[in-house]
Amino acid sequence: MTPAHPNRPCTEQDPRWQQVLQRSPAADGRFVYAVRTTGIYCRASCPSRLPKPENVLFFADGQAARAAGFRPCLRCTPDQPSLGQRQAALIAQACQHIASTDVPPSLQALAAEAGISRYHFHRLFKNITGLTPHAYAMAIRHQKLQQQLTTAPSITDAIYDAGYQSSSRFYAESRHRLGMTPGHYRAGGSQTTIHFAIAQCSLGAILLAQSQLGICAIFLGDDPGALLQQLQDQFPHADLQGDEQVFEQKMAAVIAMIDNPRQGLDLPLDIRGTAFQQRVWQALRDIPPGQTMSYAELAAKIGQPSAARAVARACAANTLAVAVPCHRVIRQNGELSGYRWGLARKQALLEREEDNE
Repeated sequence: MTPAHPNRPCTEQDPRWQQVLQRSPAADGRFVYAVRTTGIYCRASCPSRLPKPENVLFFADGQAARAAGFRPCLRCTPDQPSLGQRQAALIAQACQHIASTDVPPSLQALAAEAGISRYHFHRLFKNITGLTPHAYAMAIRHQKLQQQLTTAPSITDAIYDAGYQSSSRFYAESRHRLGMTPGHYRAGGSQTTIHFAIAQCSLGAILLAQSQLGICAIFLGDDPGALLQQLQDQFPHADLQGDEQVFEQKMAAVIAMIDNPRQGLDLPLDIRGTAFQQRVWQALRDIPPGQTMSYAELAAKIGQPSAARAVARACAANTLAVAVPCHRVIRQNGELSGYRWGLARKQALLEREEDNE
């Protein structure tokens, strides 16, 4: 029996090797792998025949691989931006265009600027950002509106400064966008009613809250009083009303999802955040149960591969535990990272998803 090559276990235990086996496009640009027997280095997604693990070396980038005497693969061209990176750059440029204009550009104009068809651009934009171009433009305008309502001399000024062309168009969608009337939002959420209930689940105390639009908070913790204080901090001027009986069925549905995260939550959600946070949270909801993703992979998924830290902050700002599954994001090396409701709860949720496969 031929003994195993000493380098084989080292390669097989490296998380980068799994990404090579999967030919993961998300890993492109984060490292390259070189093959001793051919003298060539490749990107993780290279479609060429996989090498034996004992012949593989990993490098941070092509420059390091070339310094070690390897040459780039002519098939996957690892020193050039990958197709995914080029597409992400196109969509990032389109996002910047949308954010910089008062009147959202048309789909035709955005597609023409990207040099692709309207259909392909629309599909690519939604795949990368999780939103359609129209929904992204509305989210940007909503973000501007929130800022303007707190600083503009009047609501009318805020409407036009945010890019609305008429006050009637604004009022037609203001309650849906703000979750309350613009006057109440300007007053810090006064005269807005938030119903809530607190219970116990297998992960400790749980608080569930709902606005007119849907579930707006799912908090986990050890101290019910601390959870209520968090809700008060989030909605400082709202009328908070405890309704345990009204929430009985909804609370049962949330607790059931905590015990079995794979079953999902069929309840309307009131997800409030910036346009960037909305994109991150939508990408989180697209991660299938039982799977995880690194912050860098999540940043690449939304078309901003250099925004891993901003993605981590968006995950930390999530107020809908489990419903927006930020527990499925881990560090690049596979270790657990920070979790708003505690690493022990994050570990428990991930284990439950594995157990219910």
